[in-house]
Amino acid sequence: MATSELPTRDRIVSAAAKLFYDEGIRRVSVDAVAEEAGVTKRTLYYHFASKDDLVAAYLAGRDQPSFSKFQHWYRESEGPLPERIKAVFAGLARSARHPKWKGCGFLRTSAELANMPGHPAMKIGAAHKRRLEDWLADIFAGEGVQEPRMLARQVVLLVDGAFAVVLLNRDPGYIETAGAAAATLVAAATDRQSA
Repeated sequence: MATSELPTRDRIVSAAAKLFYDEGIRRVSVDAVAEEAGVTKRTLYYHFASKDDLVAAYLAGRDQPSFSKFQHWYRESEGPLPERIKAVFAGLARSARHPKWKGCGFLRTSAELANMPGHPAMKIGAAHKRRLEDWLADIFAGEGVQEPRMLARQVVLLVDGAFAVVLLNRDPGYIETAGAAAATLVAAATDRQSA
């Protein structure tokens, strides 16, 4: 479906997503979003009470597609659990090699809103990261890992740490290195469980 054929609210969110991800939320005005969406500022405010609401809608729209990628990379991989977790990182590294990749939208937004912990977008970002952690913990629990929640947290820290370092160095190899570290942690946890 062409952007102009989308319902107005979806068109606004799509325009905001492009601009916020490309330029950052603080640098993008409501006027710029309205222009990109092909609507008036008044129409934008009819659909969103504030820029904060629009930022929250932008992140909410990223949640399922981002999470689905993690699930896809895991499902499509083969081998033992450590290799399947490593495959998730390999998928992230492939994404980071795309010229339009600018990091994790959730982390970038949280950095811009660090002094606003109650912001709706901060809550959406935190929920997204919890969802990833819960998914990993469920996988690890299903494999009989004794402390699945702790292992899930460690892997999430590797994911987010790799995102941060790649943004600084522009080298997706850091994500692959984080994947190797995650595989080592998972292998150690599964070895302990089978001992």
